[in-house]
Amino acid sequence: MGLTSEAAGVRAPAPARAGALGPWSSLVLLINVLAESLIVVTGGIVRLTGSGLGCPTWPQCVPGSYTPVVVQEEGFHKWIEFGNRTLTGLVGVVALACLVVVWRNRRRDLLPYVALVVFGILAQAVIGGITVHMDLHPGIVMTHFLVSVLLVTASTVLWRRGLEAPGPRSLAVRREVRGAARLSAVVLYAVVVVGTVVTGSGPHSGDADQPARFGLDPQSVSWLHADLVMAYTGLLVGLVVALRATTAPPLARRASVHLLLVTLAQAVVGYTQYFTDLPWVLVAVHMAGACALVVFQVRLLCALTVPAAQAGAPAAPAPAAATA
Repeated sequence: MGLTSEAAGVRAPAPARAGALGPWSSLVLLINVLAESLIVVTGGIVRLTGSGLGCPTWPQCVPGSYTPVVVQEEGFHKWIEFGNRTLTGLVGVVALACLVVVWRNRRRDLLPYVALVVFGILAQAVIGGITVHMDLHPGIVMTHFLVSVLLVTASTVLWRRGLEAPGPRSLAVRREVRGAARLSAVVLYAVVVVGTVVTGSGPHSGDADQPARFGLDPQSVSWLHADLVMAYTGLLVGLVVALRATTAPPLARRASVHLLLVTLAQAVVGYTQYFTDLPWVLVAVHMAGACALVVFQVRLLCALTVPAAQAGAPAAPAPAAATA
């Protein structure tokens, strides 16, 4: 006699969760998001403390040694730079753990995001070496940071998609709302790009002895950065209202509110650092906030679609019933 899994006392998974990663696997992907964000902050601390050339060579710290040496002249700067380089190895290990998780769970749909993270970390190591050999040219430093932002983006998509079932997805909001959300993402990345230009034009150039800057007027680029933030905030307010005025999923509504709150907190930090002459600690907090904004923005975009089975589309055939 055939018995379904429910009749046998085993609760069948909900369509939206069938095939989703388990809690431990999801935790690994979340740790990857945190690791990618952490290395952005530590890389920023390297620059903010003037430690960019604490290890004046690459891949070695000094000629003949991969670690700082006692006779090295760079003082505490060498330890800050070396610490950031060491963290790159840890981030790489976490990325490989994500690859193992995705492969063992047979989530082939997640492999492109894992590949972006793994190869992105390798690219970052090369870009870091170029940065050292180019004496911290602000354009290369800016590229180094922006690639990290892309890695945070890919890591967040990997994490959020892993929480749901694989397969086709359906739009869960009005197309106009999705268009506005995508526009807000474009404006956010513009905010981040201009923010790196602000840093590259200000006092925190990365090297305490030989500052390297773009040569732009810091006040002008700061104002442009602030104008973009205002435009972005206005878009988010509109999104929050639109999602609450339409039949949007609760997760999308919550994600929009959380993103708006993070944005307002980041704006407070930004204006505070500007009017207090850019203390490096606040600038580091602002960089952490930039990573948080990217994570919450991607979380919102992911919440605008749902697995097709959850939206009422035909689900995949159920597994064969257990027999007794």
